[in-house]
Amino acid sequence: MSDFPNTAKAVIVGGGIVGCSTAYHLAKMGWDVVLLERKKLTSGTTFHAAGLVGQLRSNANITQLLGYSVDLYNTLEQETGQATGWKMNGGLRLACTEERWTEVKRQATTAHSFGLEMQLLTPKEAFDLWPLMTIDDVIGGAFLPTDGQANPSDITQSLAKGARMAGARIFEDTKVLSVDVDKGVIKGVETEKGRIDCGVVIACCGQWTRTFAKTVGVNVPLVSMEHQYMVTEQIEGVPANLPTLRDPDRLTYYKEEVGGLVMGGYEPNPIPWAQSGIPRGFHYTLLDSDFDHFEQLMELSLGRVPALETAGVKELVNGPESFTPDGNFILGEAPELKNFFVGAGFNAYGIAAGGGAGMALAEWVAKGEPPFDLWPVDIRRFGRPHFDDDWIRTRTIEAYGKHYTMAWPSEEHDSGRPCRKSPLYDTLKSDGAVFGEKLGWERPNWFADTQAGEEQRDIYTFERPNWHVPVSREHKAAREAAVLFDQTSFAKFTLKGLDAEAALSWIAANDVAKPVGSLVYTQMLNDHGGIECDLTCVRIAEDEYYIITGTGYATHDFDWISRNIPDGMNAQLVDITSSNAVLSLMGPKSRDILQEITRVDVSNEAFPFGTAKTIGIAGCPVNALRVTYVGELGWELHLPVEYASAVYAALHDAGAKHGLCNAGYRAIETLRLEKGYRAWSSDIGPDHTPDEAGLGWAVKMKKNIDFKGRAAVEAQRANGKPKILASFVADGDIILSGRETIYRNGERVGWLSSAGYGHTIGKSIGMGYVRNKSGVDNDFVLSGEYELEVATVRVPCSVHLAPLYDPKMEKVKC
Repeated sequence: MSDFPNTAKAVIVGGGIVGCSTAYHLAKMGWDVVLLERKKLTSGTTFHAAGLVGQLRSNANITQLLGYSVDLYNTLEQETGQATGWKMNGGLRLACTEERWTEVKRQATTAHSFGLEMQLLTPKEAFDLWPLMTIDDVIGGAFLPTDGQANPSDITQSLAKGARMAGARIFEDTKVLSVDVDKGVIKGVETEKGRIDCGVVIACCGQWTRTFAKTVGVNVPLVSMEHQYMVTEQIEGVPANLPTLRDPDRLTYYKEEVGGLVMGGYEPNPIPWAQSGIPRGFHYTLLDSDFDHFEQLMELSLGRVPALETAGVKELVNGPESFTPDGNFILGEAPELKNFFVGAGFNAYGIAAGGGAGMALAEWVAKGEPPFDLWPVDIRRFGRPHFDDDWIRTRTIEAYGKHYTMAWPSEEHDSGRPCRKSPLYDTLKSDGAVFGEKLGWERPNWFADTQAGEEQRDIYTFERPNWHVPVSREHKAAREAAVLFDQTSFAKFTLKGLDAEAALSWIAANDVAKPVGSLVYTQMLNDHGGIECDLTCVRIAEDEYYIITGTGYATHDFDWISRNIPDGMNAQLVDITSSNAVLSLMGPKSRDILQEITRVDVSNEAFPFGTAKTIGIAGCPVNALRVTYVGELGWELHLPVEYASAVYAALHDAGAKHGLCNAGYRAIETLRLEKGYRAWSSDIGPDHTPDEAGLGWAVKMKKNIDFKGRAAVEAQRANGKPKILASFVADGDIILSGRETIYRNGERVGWLSSAGYGHTIGKSIGMGYVRNKSGVDNDFVLSGEYELEVATVRVPCSVHLAPLYDPKMEKVKC
């Protein structure tokens, strides 16, 4: 093996479409790349992929990533001379129930928000595009002309050829035996053919990725599932340019292949595979066809495409593929090991995502950050439950079965629950709590009045849901009396050490060099000024901070903070989430209630907004934080979990005469929208700066303190902003759920990042960015006439930059 390298800048493990795409993009960026495939290129799962390429997702950046795939596939064959089988023949989606038609219309609006052309069709227009189908039950359809299909093996080989043309070296039949890691630093990989010294390893091993990553202590939550599709002989009347077809009400998809059809789908009772491990030597191998299991999809398809009844069947392909617990793929640098990157878990749309995922992963490797916010697929979205194979499999089976079911607003998963519980779980459940789940935590979403006949469960709909009235009740109590939220699921860290202040001062955009007892709301920025974290820091000692962030961001925020502690500083970050319960007491009567159960003076003069004190309640030392996310006087009470029941009881005993009631996360959402509070991962994130988000007041620019992202904020203040976050208010009968298109003076300028109903103002509220390439200021935003596109219908709305409720903070700081 004289040509086998002994060094490389990066080694990619896995020769499917994602590995080859990553090699293609990294090599074009000038990197010395080696790709190692244990058998042959495409021999894992790529070779048996169905090859449909659709673009629209519920997130703008993931849609953009898939759109990049389409752009790449349009030119790849011409660039490399290698056939790809790519055809931009469009994608058609059917709706056969009124609820599905509403979903499709909302998807069309989402497409318009993200700049995609999606056309709504009558049944006859859909039939004209796809004349093999019956349309007796079809209400309408949606057509994306830029969708298409590809030959998975050919397009992968084309990417591999392009990678070689750019200087990448690709070796088949080369198994990686181990990754050499010394004191947390990657030194190289050992292979069957020898060692390669390298500093970066990129795992694109498909369904083998979880096992491979475990060898270096990295957790990649995916499991293998059987996925079947049928390939027919030629069928008369099937044109070569037939669009791909998705028929979600019948759980099936179709594409043309050599004059015949490929038909597959997502059955509600999928079959997991290789639960005890993938067999040794498994490659270029299909599983035995399971006609009995496939029959349920076949019966559904015959009602749509009668020609299948007499068509010859070439093959029933049964191939295992990797699926994830939330149906999204996995990209990024592992939080457990620096310079170990992952691109895996593509949930049967690896061909659609392959081009864009390889581009994004290559940029992540080369530049230390993704090209744009990729939170929905970021490996750091996972947490503690995702270490357990059985929990992952249980949740993934549910996610697979929901692939084509209705995507309801606010829908929760049912499987693998309950997993992580507050000490108050049983008490709250008996009080009517309807729980949601995030990162395994059970969290009360709302409370049903079971004595009044309210069902203690979610009933999903595109109209006003069954929790609308109960949430209104909780919302009203927060505004007029007091409510208690169990927010034990908050992620909680301590940063401790002689250099804790210096380290946090570098990472945080706001000034955390405050006296003990100070509470600081702050963002943490990347070098472009984008918001990577949005959290609260409490100084509890000269050398210690207590940090609180959102439930779902535990892994992400811990990783961001720990990675950005400057070298040589004495500051240790510890996750203490499970040790502390959190009860948030909010509302104008909250002070009266709290004062009854503690001897500490909680008056405004003694305990002002933005401070923290240790107070005693029911024998418990409580870390009380005067802060709010609902726009009312209130405290977050942080306490050891063993005291939770006693403190909860004391609060309710004292609060009964003041109208105290339990409330849940859906009330928090309605309350914070009225107050204009931002939510990370929807309203703010790495693509948004504090000034764009209206949070410039929380940045310490007036102080001579350097911090990460400061230069970017200075540059933006000198050059202007391309977008500004605003609130939009529509008539209360209009149901907003997010991603509705924003029009200013008839021109599309953005979309809603979050939305809901404001029970105090009696209106529907959305938040979203007004965008303009040549720059945006407050006058530009406020001078326009605005409409929102809701399920393809434009409705009038008003725009606001100030909070809709208590803009002067009089309620909060009283």
